[in-house]
Amino acid sequence: MGLFTTCLIETFRPAIGYAAIMLLEDAGCRVEIPEGQQCCGQPSLDDSDDPDHLDQASRIIEAFESFDFVVAPSASCAASLKDYAALFASNPAWEARARAFSQKVHELTSFLVDIMNVGPIAVRLDANVTFFDSCAGGAEPRFQPQPRVLLSAIAGLSLKEMAQTAGCCGFGSNRCAKTSPAMTEDIRAAGSSILVSGDLSCLMGLARKLKRDGSAIEVRHIAELLAGMHDTPPIGGTTRSTHRPLERQP
Repeated sequence: MGLFTTCLIETFRPAIGYAAIMLLEDAGCRVEIPEGQQCCGQPSLDDSDDPDHLDQASRIIEAFESFDFVVAPSASCAASLKDYAALFASNPAWEARARAFSQKVHELTSFLVDIMNVGPIAVRLDANVTFFDSCAGGAEPRFQPQPRVLLSAIAGLSLKEMAQTAGCCGFGSNRCAKTSPAMTEDIRAAGSSILVSGDLSCLMGLARKLKRDGSAIEVRHIAELLAGMHDTPPIGGTTRSTHRPLERQP
């Protein structure tokens, strides 16, 4: 399968990409990262820059169409990739290629649960964790159980739900400074020491807001927790975790 690493992960948090590779290989996949991949095009789509988005989409389709599956450790990027068919509605040749490509696209946790049937997670973490679905992940109720299934399989982890688990964090487009105060209040009220999501973009915005509010809540991508990779500072942090290192079980 081909791993779509996302531009944010490559630029700001490569550890998430390594964690995704570890999880996919543990599940029995042969992982390749094709050259030529770039931004999924969501910013240009948000700004209605259709010609630029079509160019980005065609390059990504060409880079990935030989793979059986395309997996992205980001719900928002996966949603953008799955929308490619609609972009080429007026071009029958490319529309067929885009539709075939879109049908192979999966978000990381849904791929692990729904396609690879991943069972127990060989990790232990004694901590309270809350999960944020994001507007991309929360828009599809059928995609909400998978990350919770995987988190619940981590020994010692207690999942504490927020009052409102989905919504726009305010990161995207011109809304980047408008994270809802109610959202961060919900995060703190859940009583968890770690905030987790499947979208780095959301986590970066929420980490900034929580840090500005003086919160000690750690912010991490779900792939890092599932892979037992807890040896780097949390997102938006400069010091190592206050929790014991994640233990990979034999």
